[in-house]
Amino acid sequence: MSFKEKIINKSIPKHIAIIMDGNGRWAKKKGNKRIFGHKNGVQAVKDTVEAAGEIGVQYLTLYAFSTENWTRPKTEVDALMTLLVNAIKNEVDSLMKNNVRVKHIGNINSLPKKVAQKLNELINKTSSNTGLTLILAISYSSKWEITDAIKKISKQVKNNNIDVNDITDETISRNLATAEFPDPDLLIRTSGEYRLSNFLLWQIAYTEMYFTDTLWPDFRKENFYEAIYEFNKRNRRFGKTEDQI
Repeated sequence: MSFKEKIINKSIPKHIAIIMDGNGRWAKKKGNKRIFGHKNGVQAVKDTVEAAGEIGVQYLTLYAFSTENWTRPKTEVDALMTLLVNAIKNEVDSLMKNNVRVKHIGNINSLPKKVAQKLNELINKTSSNTGLTLILAISYSSKWEITDAIKKISKQVKNNNIDVNDITDETISRNLATAEFPDPDLLIRTSGEYRLSNFLLWQIAYTEMYFTDTLWPDFRKENFYEAIYEFNKRNRRFGKTEDQI
């Protein structure tokens, strides 16, 4: 029995976030440059988006490029940006066909003009779609996001729009890049690494985490369904006791 069959009629996470890791190691194993791994990782993105839509996941956040990734060699960054533009152009029809709405979190002002333009075009074109919401985290990091939220709240306090004593968890959440989305129920990281890499640190306070040794270019629908199968074994208490649940 496939993992997809095992999760039918089970609890499907409303929001799944994924740290797509392992492209470089996958390419190195095959004797190729890192960009070869990034190119092959595109198929894993396609499979994952399709799988999420098939089973009714409402939100899928993919960590595509962090603010720290700008420090990588310029040749790799340039190649990644070109790959991103091409992927956006090539997937428009498929996203429209599958009723996928695309959103972005991250510092769009730091992106090359052509990338930002294509990304905004994709967001606008898919804005009326009502199926899966695909959130692309590009030039994103949690520290950048929280710092930006603090600046916004500080400005509100300075302008007397809010009193400092009225600042709550909800105040911070409302000023994050993810304000319009629910917090993730499940976080998946590929490649066998056990760290969060500055990703959604505020939002994953009670998120279930799933780590797999599978390198991202090898990640397919069945791997995605397996993560959800494991998610359904978890007892989510959100700080309460089992008796309270």
